Amino acid sequence: MAAAPDAPVVIVPGAKVAADGTPMAYLRGRLDVAIELVEAGKAEEILLSGDAGGSSGDEIASMTRYLLDHGIDPAIVRSDRAGLSTRETCERAKSLFGIDRAIIVSQYQHLPRAVALCRAAGIEADGVVAYCECRRVTEVRNNVREWLAAPKAVAEMLLRR
Repeated sequence: MAAAPDAPVVIVPGAKVAADGTPMAYLRGRLDVAIELVEAGKAEEILLSGDAGGSSGDEIASMTRYLLDHGIDPAIVRSDRAGLSTRETCERAKSLFGIDRAIIVSQYQHLPRAVALCRAAGIEADGVVAYCECRRVTEVRNNVREWLAAPKAVAEMLLRR
């Protein structure tokens, strides 16, 4: 964490939660890094962004519970219950929460796209790679997902110019 930049806020995009409401490996990795960034004094707040009512479960409730269970002060946690995509997460962070500078935390496959989308939304963003104690099939699936999502993100950014 020593090499991580400082920013007022850490943005944590949502991901699938288990049937019992706990964060699965991808999401746990993002939350653990956000906790470390706050504890290291690299950020003062955490913005959780995800789907509060989708098929993957209530990502916001799961993330919030995890952070509080790990000693994070609820006063520094903000939530966007309608961050349904990375693009929406970044745009809403700027428009609804007034975030101009942030660290976004995600796994290595997703991080370049997440940083680019935040910057396109007007946020001076840096990325920090999240952990993933994931099964091989999870990593393969998420690599394929990023290969498919990246061109769409590039097209969206070019069309907005």
